Amino acid sequence: MKLKNVIITIISVLFIGFLLGKLDIQTNHADTTKVQASKLSHSQNKKDLIIYFSLSGTTKNAAEQIKKDTGADMVRLEPQKAYPNSYDAAVPVAKKEMQNKKHPAIKDTIPNLKNYDTIYIGFPTWWRQPPMIIHSLFDKYDFSNKKIVPFTTSMESPISKSMPYMKTMAANDHATLLNGFRYNDNNASLKKFLKQNNLIK
Repeated sequence: MKLKNVIITIISVLFIGFLLGKLDIQTNHADTTKVQASKLSHSQNKKDLIIYFSLSGTTKNAAEQIKKDTGADMVRLEPQKAYPNSYDAAVPVAKKEMQNKKHPAIKDTIPNLKNYDTIYIGFPTWWRQPPMIIHSLFDKYDFSNKKIVPFTTSMESPISKSMPYMKTMAANDHATLLNGFRYNDNNASLKKFLKQNNLIK
């Protein structure tokens, strides 16, 4: 009888251990599922952001159209010391910055980039390249692991002239740079670009 009781006790202990182990596995699986769902939800909640620099208002128009198509948040990039109001007065100031490779200080108005996955960066093409304030933007903020979509406005210069500069800045931040586009008031062409690059449905 004693041997029988010992065997029953051993079997009972093993069975209880099996049940506890199974419960622990189920609990861990549930916890893992919750974490994965949380990460997925966080990613889905991230929005797009448009950062644009505009002197005459042309690039602002482009940014507003992108906002309309994508629903992205939008912020204007401004220097601490404003450029002169007139185009003729602003040109020599901007040209001097470019010749001296001076990166003008910018106002602290950019939202927390951690809340965004895709960031549109817009600017007018000045002397076949981005204005120096775009360099200031990358100096001050961290675009690592972001998807950057550049867009430009220009009377004649294609965006390809600015892309080497954007590639360098993006690479330094370990960001992914998409092919950009030059906005020329053609909203249908803009929407086509966004769809082709899976930026909108």
